Amino acid sequence: MSGHSKWATTHRQKSAQDAKRGVAFTKIANLIIMAAREGGGDINSNFKLRLAVDKARDVNMPKDNIQRAIDRGAGTGKDGAIFEEVTYEIIGPNSIGFIAEAVTDNKNRTVADLKSILNKNGAQLGSSNSVSWNFDRRGVIILDGTGLNDESELDIIDAGALDIIKDDEWQVLTSAELLMSVTENLKKKNFNIKESSLAYLPKEEITITDSETQEKIEKFYNSIDNLDDITNIYTNANW
Repeated sequence: MSGHSKWATTHRQKSAQDAKRGVAFTKIANLIIMAAREGGGDINSNFKLRLAVDKARDVNMPKDNIQRAIDRGAGTGKDGAIFEEVTYEIIGPNSIGFIAEAVTDNKNRTVADLKSILNKNGAQLGSSNSVSWNFDRRGVIILDGTGLNDESELDIIDAGALDIIKDDEWQVLTSAELLMSVTENLKKKNFNIKESSLAYLPKEEITITDSETQEKIEKFYNSIDNLDDITNIYTNANW
């Protein structure tokens, strides 16, 4: 199995950049709050919470911050704010598609901040399925590729993978519904899992070769990603 995906590289680079800017803590705290609110504060029984806490640990978020976010989501914290998950479909510059996921305690604020960026860049919010039809919802598991071989590939397939993209890191793609079980199966087989999460992956990518357009798309992507309420952003542009 093989393929190409810019998602993991872009996602991990952006996560590192966010950490340096101090934005990551806010984004990930929101993910933890939402996960704890939905499934409770026990990391052992709440897989979504475990994924969010793993992200927090990846950017060295202090344990106290993590616990406060868990308590807040589980209803044991002092802050009574109610958080919601919202997904926005965006028709961006040059008709490039974007999907932005947010966790927010004020949808009016979030959409106002987002529309401000869209208006400045000749973009607009799309209706339901105007962009998402061109994306698949997938589980993405990032493995340390060190020492992996053909036998490893067979073990990964046996664990329930849909596809494998092999590089320095191996990307294991699963159905959204099987992300948890495949992750657990790979752990039992002693694979070194660096990250496990859900993502929107484009069915077809649009390759941007013009440097001016590349700069415009990247600036637009970063502007949205810099919003505190935005937790993930995906695009069918490859630049």
